[in-house]
Amino acid sequence: MINRVKTKKIYVGDVAIGGDAPISVQSMTYSKTSNIEATVEQIKLLHFAGADIVRVAVPDMEAAMALKEIKKQSSLPIVADIHFNYKLALIAAQYVDCVRFNPGNIGEKNRIKEIVKVCKQRNIPVRIGVNCGSLESRFEDKYGQTAKGMVESALYNIKFLEDLDFTDMKISLKASDVQRTVEAYRMLRPMNDYPFHLGVTEAGTLFHSTIKSSIGLGSLLLDGIGDTLRVSITGELEKEIEVGRAILKDSGIIKDGLNIISCPTCGRLEANLVDAVKEVEEATKHIKTPLNVSVMGCVVNALGEAKSADVAIAYGKGSGLIIKKGEIVAKLATKDLLPKFLEEVEKEAELQKD
Repeated sequence: MINRVKTKKIYVGDVAIGGDAPISVQSMTYSKTSNIEATVEQIKLLHFAGADIVRVAVPDMEAAMALKEIKKQSSLPIVADIHFNYKLALIAAQYVDCVRFNPGNIGEKNRIKEIVKVCKQRNIPVRIGVNCGSLESRFEDKYGQTAKGMVESALYNIKFLEDLDFTDMKISLKASDVQRTVEAYRMLRPMNDYPFHLGVTEAGTLFHSTIKSSIGLGSLLLDGIGDTLRVSITGELEKEIEVGRAILKDSGIIKDGLNIISCPTCGRLEANLVDAVKEVEEATKHIKTPLNVSVMGCVVNALGEAKSADVAIAYGKGSGLIIKKGEIVAKLATKDLLPKFLEEVEKEAELQKD
């Protein structure tokens, strides 16, 4: 069992982050925020994909002014993403649920002070978003683009906000490589109790980002570190949510839907296992009850895996077995196995739901 590090609880809109709150999954729109219709459509898309929070870029005054209408139409809490121009944060903070600023490019202390002042007035949190590629010069000159440099930047800015009597914050420490990201989060975690936003930034395409994020975010989550996360993918928004949820599920943090156990392909297969697993995935994607199901192509490992599965199917020569909680419930011809298996999965899902 994973013991999460106890952190301060904050709220982004109605979504709790930290404390005993579930780990939330975020994404970011890629439309021009000034295009209100397109941005709202992407927020709807993310909502239906299962996102908890959405972040939008605020690169100019037109984008900042569009936030008022976007917020009215949004079904998700909104985080305004601010770089360079602190005055945009002052406008954005009037409408959104959280402001993220990058201390590496916002500039002078008095600018951050102004951001904090307006966030405090509206009772909304900030995210101190430290990026390895844009550290303040004082930290990059001393430490280089390293985990230590990111941590020192975060500590400096946390202390500055605390001195302003502001503690409604979460922290992120992102690099484009897994090792520096994980090292930074692990280094900073014992030094404060603020919630952490996890992510490997600029992680690449779906393939590369899935691997990087699974290693980086998965490692931290297994350490009990992390309160909210974003999987950064160059591609479809929904995939960020899908991969993020899958990381939480396969880390054992959330229990939701089927955990499908299937054997690797080899010369012992007695059925078209690839198609069978695809059919099982498609036919059961509506099931939210947490179940372990096993789809095995031969008898070598099937009986052993079936002992820990709620429902299992084991293909043999011309026939096979349906097994529930280690007990054989049917022996059928190959053509009849899959329909019976899916029927038993549905029954077990209903039984455990009750």
